[in-house]
Amino acid sequence: MASIGLNLDEQKAVDRFKKDVVEPSMTKLVILDFWAEWCGPCKALAPTLEKVAAEYADKGVVLAKINVDEEQFIAAQFQVRSIPTVYAMFRGQPVADLTNARSETQLKQVLDQLLQQLPVEGGNGAGGEQDIAPLIAMGEEVLAAGDGERAAGIFLQLAQMAPDNAQVQAGLIRALLAAGRTDEAQAALDALPPELHADLAIGQAKTALDLAREAPQDEGELAELRSAAAADPSNAEAQFAFAQAAFAAGQRDEAAEVLLKLVEEQPEWNEGAAKAKLLQMFEAVGLEDPWVAATRRKLSLILFG
Repeated sequence: MASIGLNLDEQKAVDRFKKDVVEPSMTKLVILDFWAEWCGPCKALAPTLEKVAAEYADKGVVLAKINVDEEQFIAAQFQVRSIPTVYAMFRGQPVADLTNARSETQLKQVLDQLLQQLPVEGGNGAGGEQDIAPLIAMGEEVLAAGDGERAAGIFLQLAQMAPDNAQVQAGLIRALLAAGRTDEAQAALDALPPELHADLAIGQAKTALDLAREAPQDEGELAELRSAAAADPSNAEAQFAFAQAAFAAGQRDEAAEVLLKLVEEQPEWNEGAAKAKLLQMFEAVGLEDPWVAATRRKLSLILFG
């Protein structure tokens, strides 16, 4: 958690969080419970969390509680919008969302799985690469939900556990891009061993990075490109420039609409550049993504309909 530019109260809050949560999580699995005195469901859940944490203490599990009224800055950093919110923390990063594990049985099942996967002091896990698939899936879910910063934290943790795992490294690059940390994403790609560059997942991440480089400097630049495209619908170059900027800015529906129209009306422009750009976007997003599947169908109708 960054501390640059914080006021005195915020810095004190970060220091408390580091002492109570981050430092224990370096070797232990911390159940982090966001709660408040006025929250009935929080009070109902508390005995279950306390009981399970006590039973799992010898396995390396500890319980930390954050009162959202007293620690509003920390709650805001975790984007807590409702309580109770419960995370599992390891080495300073959230590795699982435990909020929906409301029963003792559910909570124990998740903890057992995590303890098998993570090298927790006192636990049974070795943190082996073969055990991290559920954590990769969680990182991908967080990334798909649009929380690039949190996803980057998860994948950074996984990269320490499995530095040679292509899925982990690809997820890290894409999460850093989603968080707007393009230079860090490039550095992560550059640091990969040569043998990983041939992996399809890394290829997808590299394509996403290439497309991110086309992002406009600010909203004003994107607005100018949009206006130029709208002013001259027959200008393929203006349409193309706006589409690639819109996609890099996260407005992929608008980008696809412009490119599909360009494919339909000027398919041979610039040696089929509009179709090629769409295919590049599909690769970056992932061929199994619902948006890609829907847009590919539209492209097929234009090409073969």
